Amino acid sequence: MAGNFWQSSHHQQWMLDKQDLIRDRQHDLSKLTDEEYQKIFNFFASIIQVLGEQLKLRQQVIATATVYFKRFYARNSLKCIDPLLLAPTCVFLASKVEEFGVISNSRLITTCQTVIKNKFSYAYGQQEFPYRTNHILECEFYLLENLDCCLIVYQPYRPLLLFVQDIGQDDQLSTYAWRVVNDSLRTDVSLLYPPYQIAIGALHIACVMLGKENLKPWFAELNVDMDKIQEIVRAIINLYEMWKNYDEKKEIQALLGKMPKPSPAPQR
Repeated sequence: MAGNFWQSSHHQQWMLDKQDLIRDRQHDLSKLTDEEYQKIFNFFASIIQVLGEQLKLRQQVIATATVYFKRFYARNSLKCIDPLLLAPTCVFLASKVEEFGVISNSRLITTCQTVIKNKFSYAYGQQEFPYRTNHILECEFYLLENLDCCLIVYQPYRPLLLFVQDIGQDDQLSTYAWRVVNDSLRTDVSLLYPPYQIAIGALHIACVMLGKENLKPWFAELNVDMDKIQEIVRAIINLYEMWKNYDEKKEIQALLGKMPKPSPAPQR
């Protein structure tokens, strides 16, 4: 693992430019609006989150899996691989990289079947989880190739805890900001900004939500580009605004129907 973020493949290869991101999504955005695209990614982030929780994975592992998922589709269309196959593959790979321990193939498939049937039937109806172990293993090779084997992901959780320590331990602030970091995984910020900036953005939102005006001097003393922090804050607030008027259970089936699909699935 690189000694620090600045020397890592995360910084050198996977800090993307927003314009490049928009350009690489053009195929999908010719079929979907930007908001529909974000709603689909929200849905699959939820699948990764629930799958991780059912498998009793740490949040760090779930976050890494979500970043793998975002990175793959930052460079590929949704029609390259079915996201319903890529999501558990990202969980499978992240559990190994984050040294959680390998999840047995049978347990992964069984958990996928249970989660889709019990938690996401509003999206898939009576449809069974269609993939088996061989599909996950094939998909893992394809994922590794597309990530260029850059598997170490720096997350905002560690800098967040250090910042809270610097402010003066505040459990309420820490808990709230941690949740905001979790929510940030459903936006593009993990592809565009360093983790410490995302942590500061999450803290900023948490302070506003909790009415902690007394921390303004702490933010003022930070030697960071506050324009970047504001961009992160806007991205996360936009997510919250979207959630206010969005009923996933009613809308997601139609969105999944509209989504570009593999035909046929990649043969490797």
